[in-house]
Amino acid sequence: MTRIPEGAGPDLKNRTFTITADLEGNDGASGMILTQGGLFGGLALYLDKGKPVFHYNFVNVAHYEVAGAEPLSAGKHSIRLVFDYDGGGIGKAATARLHVDDREVARGRIARTIPIRVTLDESLDVGEDTGTPVNLTYEVPFRFSGTIQKVTIDLK
Repeated sequence: MTRIPEGAGPDLKNRTFTITADLEGNDGASGMILTQGGLFGGLALYLDKGKPVFHYNFVNVAHYEVAGAEPLSAGKHSIRLVFDYDGGGIGKAATARLHVDDREVARGRIARTIPIRVTLDESLDVGEDTGTPVNLTYEVPFRFSGTIQKVTIDLK
């Protein structure tokens, strides 16, 4: 699924949410699992040479990244991002936790979050990034090199 407009997709602002992706790949699999937004604000969950990465771009003023230290082995895996929003108003901080197969592999603080509309011309994409990149460490379209079987977004 690609090019889902922000207004038609799940609202990931100012709330707690979980993204779970069931996927299969070879050693060193890379590519986008899910992204919303782009270079001027957004978020991305992807694999970089097998390592799970969550990158949060606060309107290109601050960038936050939470990444696993070890690459995934070949085969089937479940990647889960838990985004715990602090609450108390719009644009507040959050904690991001990355899990691989129900084991936490990384945790980090997101000091500032996007309070209002992420983008006017970007979208939510699964399996590739069809707009601008959320950070400059990858080149679009950054298609996932394995198979994504299912992505679930749970809004709290």
